[in-house]
Amino acid sequence: MKEVFKDNPPVLLIARLVLAFSWIYQGAVPKIICQSPEEIELLEHVIKANELACAMITWMGYGEIVFGTILLFTGRAWVFLLNVFALLILLTYVAVFQPGLFTLPFNPLILNVSLIGMSLVAYSELRKKKSLAER
Repeated sequence: MKEVFKDNPPVLLIARLVLAFSWIYQGAVPKIICQSPEEIELLEHVIKANELACAMITWMGYGEIVFGTILLFTGRAWVFLLNVFALLILLTYVAVFQPGLFTLPFNPLILNVSLIGMSLVAYSELRKKKSLAER
């Protein structure tokens, strides 16, 4: 595990930790531990059966935990661009199906824009690290 974080600048470590924590928390708490009615309602726009939506929310939670773990340990810069893409898709989905959420405190827009910024910082730092290693 030491090798993964070896020679990483502090800003990259912070970005990794923030992104990993966000995905792992969002996967575990509102999707698995305390299945949020809002999460189910968002998914029911696509999956009409409540039981299936609940099961899908749980599996999505596990997927988010895995993705957060990957963001923490990966040395691949493109994964952070994938994260930006995923966050933009999720943001668009919420904008289409639940635009009222954007008026709430700590809303999806603020969260996703912040995480996109962190992803771009991590991407930039990993590219810089790779560029220095190639010299």
